[in-house]
Order: sequence, then structure tokens, then C-alpha cells
Amino acid sequence: MAMSPQSLLLVLAVAATAAPLSHAACADGGATLLHGVANDVLLEYGLPKGLLPDSVNSYTFDNATGDYQIELASSCYVWFGDHYVYFDKNLSGTISHGAITNLSGVMAKKLFIWVSITSMTAHLERGMIEFRAGFITEDVPASLFEKIPVCVDGVGEQLRGAAGVVRELGLLPVAEV
Repeated sequence: MAMSPQSLLLVLAVAATAAPLSHAACADGGATLLHGVANDVLLEYGLPKGLLPDSVNSYTFDNATGDYQIELASSCYVWFGDHYVYFDKNLSGTISHGAITNLSGVMAKKLFIWVSITSMTAHLERGMIEFRAGFITEDVPASLFEKIPVCVDGVGEQLRGAAGVVRELGLLPVAEV
């Protein structure tokens, strides 16, 4: 028995919304396109596009639960203003409107220690993103996440780490990496 075009479209639409989205990068520069698609998901959920670095290799996203997994080309480091952030190669969490919870794979350097970021909530009416590391929270200007950050690999991490400490303490002006 043949399906009508309308029935076929309905079945495809239901299947597309029920199944997790999975995307893999192409060898011909598809990672840039993929990152754009991953950014679109952030924007759809009321989050700024610059929360993810530019090196998304693949991702899966379950529309029903909001669970996602992202694979970057490699682990890397990013400066967001005065905030030095480490991204593991594999990131995961749960996204809902204006928030990401159960976050794993992201750490921020605070003075001399690295803390795991466990969630973030957008307070765009105040122009802030609230980051949570366990019971500690910090509001960061949302404007720092307007542009997609460039990932830098961990080679020379100790030098960048020392520069970050000097920068955080305000001892000398240090250029962004």
C-alpha cells in the first residue's frame, strides 16, 4: 500500500522530532558548518552563540530530553575577557530554555585552581550569564559570548597559565592568546 505525500511528510516529521539529532564533520571543512548548526541550537534555546569554541567535530542532540554530546577536534583553551577556560574534547549536558545543566567537560581557572563548570543560566535581561561550579556562582557579561571563540591547543599551557595568573592579579598587561 502506497502512502500519500502528506502521510509520508507527517511520518518523517514525527521521526525527525523523536530521534536524536546526530551530526559529524566532513573532511572538507564541514566542522565550520557543523559549528554553525550547533550555534543555532544554542540560539534557539536563548543562549549566546559564543558559548562553544570553533572546533566542533560532531554533536548529538535529543530534542525530547535536551541532552547533548559534543566532540571537539581536540581539547583546548579559550580566553573570555579575563576568564581562562578549558574545553575537554568531549562535552555533555542538558539544555533547556536559557540554561545548560549537568555540564561536563568545561573548566575555568580561578586564581591558581581549575574549577569544573556544572551549569550556566542566561539572564539576558540583565546582560549576564551565571556560571555555577558546585555551590559557587559567578555572573559574567553575556557580551563576552557574542563571538565564536577560537580554540587554542594545550601546547605551552604552563606559559599561558602563568600569563593568566599575572593577568588575573593585574600585575602586567597580558595580551589575549
